[in-house]
Amino acid sequence: MRVSTAEFIKGYGALADKALSEPVTITKNGRDRLVLLSAEEYARLKRRDRRVVEPGDLTDAQLEALRLAEVPAGHDHPDADLHDPAA
Repeated sequence: MRVSTAEFIKGYGALADKALSEPVTITKNGRDRLVLLSAEEYARLKRRDRRVVEPGDLTDAQLEALRLAEVPAGHDHPDADLHDPAA
């Protein structure tokens, strides 16, 4: 869901409730500026962000699966960002 800053201010209560079930993108001058999401979803994202796995913790099967994995079409842009220091 996308709303302007003015719409967000006017409908804060309902939009805050909506953000409990889905992210609400708040725009300014037609551009995405903020995203309101539930505290539960934020905590989930933070946990995922901090999850670290050492290569030695992986099984041989997991390592082989990683070796054979391919990036689905249309999802290769993060790899390009790694090679472009301006990104």
